[in-house]
Formats: sequence, C-alpha cells, structure tokens
Amino acid sequence: MIKTLSHATVWVTNQDEAKRFYTEKLGFEVRIDVSMDNGFRWLTVGPKDQPDLQMILMEPKPGPMMDAETAAQIRALVAKGALGPGAFHTEDCRATYAELKKRGVEFLAPPEDKFYGTEALLKDNSGNWFSMTQPNPDYKPTPQEKATTGA
Repeated sequence: MIKTLSHATVWVTNQDEAKRFYTEKLGFEVRIDVSMDNGFRWLTVGPKDQPDLQMILMEPKPGPMMDAETAAQIRALVAKGALGPGAFHTEDCRATYAELKKRGVEFLAPPEDKFYGTEALLKDNSGNWFSMTQPNPDYKPTPQEKATTGA
C-alpha cells in the first residue's frame, strides 16, 4: 500500500534560477542535482526539516514526457501565475513572512488570520504561488469538511 508522497513536481522556467530561489530565499536544501547524458536534469530540493519530501524543480521541455506544444502551455501557465503547487507550514507565519520579505520573496497576500490558521501567499521566481500557513491548533475539521475536503 502507498504510505507517503516522496516527490512532487514544481514546474519552473529556469532550473538554475529556481535552485537559487528555493535555497537562498526559502532556505531549502538541494537533495539531488544530476544531469544525464541526454541533457535531462534531475534537480530536487526540500525543507531541511522534511527530509522525506523532494520537490522536483522541473523545466517543461519537449521530450519523452511531453511534446513542444504541451511544454509551451505549461511554461505559459507557470509564468502567468496560474499554478499553486501547495502549502508550506510554518510555526510563526508573521515572523517567517517578515524574514522572507527581507530576503526578497514576493508575496501576493500578507499574513491574515483565517479559521484554519494564519496564512500568507508567496510567489516563487517562476510565478508559482504557495500558501504559507501557521495552523490553528484549535481548528478541528467537522465531519462534513472532512467528507468534502479530505482533511
């Protein structure tokens, strides 16, 4: 049976720039950075406190997985900011927001208190947006919320 998600793809417009953003701005660590003989580059990063997750920083390029038209469509969606690959958890959303702003991270929304926690929305250098959330320890999803959201 499936136990965990180990890898998740984040489409980026430039792997070198994305590597610098995720390591220098967000403080992630490089897990793997290998180029194959055919030019394919396998680049993964992840939060230092979550060693079992590898975020694959992948440039959409024509190859065995997609044709040129599909690669161009994905690049356009990323650059447009149409993709929100996930949510990052933090122990202190406001402090992390202030620190990341100092490092030059662009935010689409500042920290705001919501029923599930304090959330800010950040954008990576390719255009992807992420929720950055400090969970509300008192929030317990109702059975209806669990049924409709999978929480």
